[in-house]
Amino acid sequence: MRRAQAAPAFPTPGHDHAPCLKETLQRAADAFEARGLKLTPLRQRVLEEVAGSHHAIGAYEILERLSQKERARMAPISVYRALDALLEMGVVHRLESRNAYFACHAPHGKHGTRQIILACERCATVAEVATPAAFDEIDAAARGAGFGPTRVMVEVTGLCATCAAAPA
Repeated sequence: MRRAQAAPAFPTPGHDHAPCLKETLQRAADAFEARGLKLTPLRQRVLEEVAGSHHAIGAYEILERLSQKERARMAPISVYRALDALLEMGVVHRLESRNAYFACHAPHGKHGTRQIILACERCATVAEVATPAAFDEIDAAARGAGFGPTRVMVEVTGLCATCAAAPA
């Protein structure tokens, strides 16, 4: 399985997104194949919508886009099932605070999917940064409280460098 190249957390404005999309689709194909599962046409179309930018997108927006492209109304459950499969493979993540999904563009090392998610409040770009020490602290605090977390999600909202530098 090919490893993703490390990239800056936030893309530069106007960057060529085609390589990001291509890499995400390849990682998805590899992940499904490694588990003996299929990246079905619907899963791929849903992933293409999610990975079409570095922004988080809601399930109903995905549904609407696919319905327009295919000129047929799809059932919401179909999109949710595809999203569940993509989440399970780790190629898509859920931005809990917005109930939206975004493509994983960050390589995940020994800490798995334990990345801090950064969400820009102005342009809606989402990025991931690896910070193993932060999660080590969270794990230690949980253990100290006699607590065994099953899932840790850290989201931080604010302004990306591009938006912070631009007039409001």
